[in-house]
Amino acid sequence: MSGFVEKPEPVEVPGLVHVHTGKVRDLYRDENGDLVMVATDRMSAYDWVLPTEIPDKGRILTQLSLWWFDRLTDLVPHHVLSAEPPAGAPADWAGRTLVCRALDMVPVECVARGYLTGSGLAEYEQTRTVCGLALPEGLVDGSELPSPIFTPATKAEVGEHDENVSYEEVARQVSAETAAQLRQTTLAVYGRARDIARDRGIVLADTKFEFGFAGEELVLADEVLTPDSSRFWPADEWQPGRPQASFDKQFVRDWLSSPASGWDRKGELPPPELPQDIVERTRAKYVEAYERLTGMSWG
Repeated sequence: MSGFVEKPEPVEVPGLVHVHTGKVRDLYRDENGDLVMVATDRMSAYDWVLPTEIPDKGRILTQLSLWWFDRLTDLVPHHVLSAEPPAGAPADWAGRTLVCRALDMVPVECVARGYLTGSGLAEYEQTRTVCGLALPEGLVDGSELPSPIFTPATKAEVGEHDENVSYEEVARQVSAETAAQLRQTTLAVYGRARDIARDRGIVLADTKFEFGFAGEELVLADEVLTPDSSRFWPADEWQPGRPQASFDKQFVRDWLSSPASGWDRKGELPPPELPQDIVERTRAKYVEAYERLTGMSWG
């Protein structure tokens, strides 16, 4: 089993139609046909949306995405029209709302990896490949790759795993021309972001992007380069051959998989509420990632 422990009811706002409730974001459509994306404080782990929220998480994701969009516009346009909540929206939507162009979304998660870890490491240990791309012998958890690679995945519903696929499969699904454009743009954006993060003492190990088309124009969508969509590691603690310290929800995963939680992730029961110290430490990691990347203090 997986999914929502308790699926929230959509908020009713005059002039908005609820479209989708995701793991973190709620999606609405306004009277102009634009999309209104609201980043909640929900936390997901092990394919579950947990019953405990992380205060400020949605605002941090939204504000960090806006910061990155501003630094990428010469590489690819983005979907954001406004960061002002619609009239009549709850006060809590301030700082966590984006009004966006409606796009013809590409049905592929565009993942760039500059370092070996996660599902890429698991595949490499079996086949010395990642998404069908051959890699050198001798790499370990956290190794920097000879050059960044494009490792796409299929999008999954809430409660399901994304599945890594080959570049050839992407080309079959969306055309060879679009696949080449996705790969080129993904790696260009990753390269820019990797260099910016590195200057701030952070390793951008990997990240995923979503794209859509506005007519013939490829547009960067959803969130971008946040701790939810990326692996950020402190550069001064990076040491290949072991799991890395990270600016994300690793505290949550570690607690859920520990005896302290009393939860069997392979069982039938949903995960429990998070302890307050895990909530506070996780929030602190999101805040630290925002502050170190942007150079601005949170709050």
